[in-house]
Amino acid sequence: MLLDLNHQSGLVYGRPPNRPTDGQVTARINAHVDAALVARNQRQQPRDYLGGSRVGDDCARKLVYEITHTAKDPGRDFDGSILRIFAAGHVFEELSIRWLRAAGFDLRDRGADGEQFGFVAAGGRLRGHADGVIVAGPDVGITWPALFEHKALGAKSWNDVVKRGLRQSKPIYFAQVQLYMAYFNLEVALLTALNRDSLALHHEVVPFDPAEAQRLSDRAVDILRAAAAGELPPRIAANADFFVCRFCPYAARCWGVSA
Repeated sequence: MLLDLNHQSGLVYGRPPNRPTDGQVTARINAHVDAALVARNQRQQPRDYLGGSRVGDDCARKLVYEITHTAKDPGRDFDGSILRIFAAGHVFEELSIRWLRAAGFDLRDRGADGEQFGFVAAGGRLRGHADGVIVAGPDVGITWPALFEHKALGAKSWNDVVKRGLRQSKPIYFAQVQLYMAYFNLEVALLTALNRDSLALHHEVVPFDPAEAQRLSDRAVDILRAAAAGELPPRIAANADFFVCRFCPYAARCWGVSA
């Protein structure tokens, strides 16, 4: 039996009355998605330690705010768009790991207990979790084993890493791999950066720098001591207009100004 839909609702062509536009539907669905992501993020237990991935942040005062669970300025929590980027980063990491394994790299991202490789120091107040360790692989000019760290970056950020290298382009990430190499007793790291826009891959070999790792470890201790004593390290700048401060979620609290 053939369908005859020409007489339904009295319309043959055009949008039915009161039907929302695609833009309205998109906005409504995205509002629900982002609200769900924000709610899930708020339910997560906050860290009670300083993460190794954060030690390299320029502002020690900001890190004290973070580890003491100080409330961010109004409206400065992660919104749905940022949380979607974070979630996508985990998916891209899993994809890159599958590609590297298929290419013959023995990349371990979990220990025998099924958990991420990690380290604990300073009585549990300093911790880190590595993306993985490559224990063997093709001859590409690296001596295995090597720490594996993955970052999924937007095109502009990715291009800057390719051009200037991890240390200059992303000092926080550089500090992270140095600290991790120190605690995992590894002499080299492989940073894999994935371009979220083109899916291009860039790989950088990062040698261990003992002096830098020691500086970062000492800095972590200073930050933890300040937090335990209820003290705030000096501000990073002389005024609130400093570019780092303008993007800080604690700027209003730190400088005592209205958000």
